[in-house]
Amino acid sequence: MGHTATPEAESGGLTATEHRLANGLRVVLSEDHLTPVAAVCLWYDVGSRHEVKGRTGLAHLFEHLMFQGSANVTGNGHFELVQSAGGSLNGTTSFERTNYFETMPAHQLELALWLEADRMGSLLSALDLQSLDNQRDVVKNERRQRYDNVPYGTAFERLTAMAYPDGHPYHHTPIGSMADLDAASLEDARAFFRTYYAPNNAVLAVVGDIDPEQTLAWIEKYFGTIPAHDGKPAPRDGSLPGVMGGQLREVVEEDVPSRALMAAYRLPHDGTREADAADLALTVLGGGESSRLHNRLVRRDRSAVAAGFGLLRLAGAPSLGWLDVKTSSGVEVPDVEAAVDEELTRFAEEGPTPEEMERAQAQLEREWLDRLATVGGRADELCRYAVLFGDPQLALTAVKRILDITADEVRAVAAATLRPDNRAALVYEPTGSAAGEDSDEDEEGADQ
Repeated sequence: MGHTATPEAESGGLTATEHRLANGLRVVLSEDHLTPVAAVCLWYDVGSRHEVKGRTGLAHLFEHLMFQGSANVTGNGHFELVQSAGGSLNGTTSFERTNYFETMPAHQLELALWLEADRMGSLLSALDLQSLDNQRDVVKNERRQRYDNVPYGTAFERLTAMAYPDGHPYHHTPIGSMADLDAASLEDARAFFRTYYAPNNAVLAVVGDIDPEQTLAWIEKYFGTIPAHDGKPAPRDGSLPGVMGGQLREVVEEDVPSRALMAAYRLPHDGTREADAADLALTVLGGGESSRLHNRLVRRDRSAVAAGFGLLRLAGAPSLGWLDVKTSSGVEVPDVEAAVDEELTRFAEEGPTPEEMERAQAQLEREWLDRLATVGGRADELCRYAVLFGDPQLALTAVKRILDITADEVRAVAAATLRPDNRAALVYEPTGSAAGEDSDEDEEGADQ
């Protein structure tokens, strides 16, 4: 096992060392003795983009199955052992990865490492139809609660399906469809685990109050005997033209609180200067109450009750700029949309002011530093850069890259991408009681 260290001058004093086991597991360690805690973060290079048509939702379903017991830890034992030791834990799934993480008192680090190694190495022997059916129902209920039965709940799913055409690996979201969840068999689940849950398809980061030599010894002891698996297919090509080539539009009539305009714009791939410039552009335009769209729509025009713009960073496909505007009572979406386009056009022509640029860079810098300051956040970012870009050290210099971006770069990326012909738009029109309230209050709203 070899290692490299980041020069402290480039990373604000943070350092990380890299190692690799004989079975291919990549390990990243970062010492931080400020508090007596340690974070364990394990990223598997598998997300919804690796799924095939008819079997969507498997990556997310497996995130749940990983907490259902393994050869040596039955039932809910993983949660019980971590929490009884004073730790916290969870797992998440995205388009591009699945991650699992624990934050533990430093003296309980070995337990977390053993637990992660046990389910990586032995979950398959404990996976049966009962646990599959149990977690299938849990995921279906999660879909109902978070997507199908809440206002605007399917907006993200609808917009990604519009922004990424049918057949594209990012066309569907990680939650999957009800039909595909029902269709998943026990053999589908077992094959998915064998293919993707292997040490050579994972990165393990440990950050905090650790002894690197002892930590590596534990990792070698518990993970070193798990065999590699070489049958993973390459993910499908996610490349697309930089712009959609025309505005896509869908009107949704649902029982929602107010009219809304939600839109997705294709933006540069994560890991590029252009993506960092896009992040700054969206921060100036819609990142909080000092942003242009909030000042124009909410404060000045009073045509919206909320207006925001955010970036979904993606490495294997164009990133998404996510616009979300909820209108004030009685305001029509075309009026709000015209104001949004006016602001985007002006920004594309003039770019950010020096004050806006300084404020946006300070905002993103603070967000990054807050993330890197926690052991869990730093472990997650080290894994992200290792899995998606091959170099965990990039996590420690992300702030510097944001501060290096110029106003001209921000204006240029906005001019190239924040255009009507690069927009998938979703218009919500209320039905039922919400629609009635809008019409009843039109005159009162005008008087106010």
